[in-house]
Amino acid sequence: MRYDFSPLFRSTVGFDRLFNMIGDLENEQTQSYPPYNIEKLSDDAYRITIAVAGFKIQDLEIEAQENQLLVSGRVGEERNNEPSVETTVVYRGIAERAFERRFSLADHVKVTGADLSDGLLHIELEREIPECLKPRQIPIGNGVQGQKKLKTKAA
Repeated sequence: MRYDFSPLFRSTVGFDRLFNMIGDLENEQTQSYPPYNIEKLSDDAYRITIAVAGFKIQDLEIEAQENQLLVSGRVGEERNNEPSVETTVVYRGIAERAFERRFSLADHVKVTGADLSDGLLHIELEREIPECLKPRQIPIGNGVQGQKKLKTKAA
């Protein structure tokens, strides 16, 4: 089912990305390859683990831009067309097909590293909130300083 958000566009400003994300959820639910996990390691640290059996480091690409993370994999042409004299594949159950997997990242979430081991691609993410956006305590004066400032300005 597809939802029409056009009436909401008339009365909202700046929520385009939100409506696009809701619309994209339908498409993403149908995509199941490759399987992945998202783990929360701490309040500000996450890990995405993607099962990429049969892929080598040079077959994978990770691109982070704004609030999007794109992970793609393409088996090199030389491996697909490589004739094997020693073996013949009777049944191929390990998929080595090309894929693109997109993840929407929250504001201030940065990719801090990636590692490929045992057929699993681990992508480390961390939320880094800038100092200017962190909550801060505002000291409360006793009113004496405010009165002094008013008197000096009046003079």
